[in-house]
Amino acid sequence: MIHVTKYTTLLLSLIIVISLSSCKEDKTIKPVEVSFKKEGELTLFKGTTDTIIKVFNIEVAKTDYEIQTGLMYRDSMKDNQGMLFVFNDVQPRSFYMKNTRIPLDLIFFDHNKRIVSFQENAKPMDERSLPSNTPAQFVLEVNAGTAQKLLLDVGDKMDYFEYLIEK
Repeated sequence: MIHVTKYTTLLLSLIIVISLSSCKEDKTIKPVEVSFKKEGELTLFKGTTDTIIKVFNIEVAKTDYEIQTGLMYRDSMKDNQGMLFVFNDVQPRSFYMKNTRIPLDLIFFDHNKRIVSFQENAKPMDERSLPSNTPAQFVLEVNAGTAQKLLLDVGDKMDYFEYLIEK
């Protein structure tokens, strides 16, 4: 009987040691980090002129997943970067800042690529609706304060091109 108890004790000790050593693994959850991938360039022009206001390096969101994810999980974005959302139709749009860590300006464009409205200084992580207030086909998200700094107006226009790359 003593021999069985020693064997059981030894076996239990071995199980405990193995369990404790496996618990020492680093099981911390790392936050999602998303880096910028230049997929094209967007140029903003003043009114009906060809005067260039600014050129942005852009990521392009077209698929449902890309549109739903947007700029979520980013900790920063350079002043010459942005994300262009491209929709197949023109209709009122609404965005929100869920899981978006940086303040943004949203610039809404119609089918002629002219600015129709703005949502400026959208607060990080805020889930309130940010509507276009008028039909739009394109939305450009840039760092908060950009629209004011560039003195953008309704009627200013944009043009963009995408690189032909596989996503």
